[in-house]
Amino acid sequence: MEVVSVSRGEGVDITTGEGLAEALRGAEVVVDVTDAPARTEKASMDFFGTATATLAKAAAVAGVEHHVVLSVVGAEQLKSGYFRAKLLQEDQVRRSPVPFSSIVRATPFFESVETTALMNTYTDGVHVAPVLLRPVSANDVAAAVAHVAVGVPPAGILQVAGPEEHRLDDLAAKLLAARGDMRDVVADVHAPFFGAEIGERALLPAPDAHSGHETFAQWLARR
Repeated sequence: MEVVSVSRGEGVDITTGEGLAEALRGAEVVVDVTDAPARTEKASMDFFGTATATLAKAAAVAGVEHHVVLSVVGAEQLKSGYFRAKLLQEDQVRRSPVPFSSIVRATPFFESVETTALMNTYTDGVHVAPVLLRPVSANDVAAAVAHVAVGVPPAGILQVAGPEEHRLDDLAAKLLAARGDMRDVVADVHAPFFGAEIGERALLPAPDAHSGHETFAQWLARR
């Protein structure tokens, strides 16, 4: 199967539809791994509300058989801000006129830990929610998405997680230490995660989630 990337850099805009018809000509599967330009609720809702609908319509016209979208573990529990927008995206894919659809939900990428570690900085240090999670390598998620794209569409939602369970504040401390950053990490149950205040287990996947291979220590060493 030939893979063709589609982006604004290639002259394709999925919010306006510019270049989509040409890009999708002859395509059998569409894999949507786009993200909103900002993680605020308004920016996310505006982007996914427009882009996903435009892409689904163009895919159906082009005769695409399978629409795969990458989403996030915990979206159905948090239902606020960015996560509400991801639920909107999922719903649009389910209602798409494309014959088959698949949703792959991933736990937070290792890169998200880095973003979180710099997000809530105060005079006493970096505030991070002490929530449990199984962060995952972007490479492991890409492999799972590719497997879904070329295989039989799974029934329901496929979840992808890393092989180890951690606390987010512990990971943030390890990341800052590895970078030589001497700021303290403060465990704060009210610290938001991408705009949402979350419970301790809200980011954990289901027991039957597909497990990736790369650990946080391996990813950190590779960085």
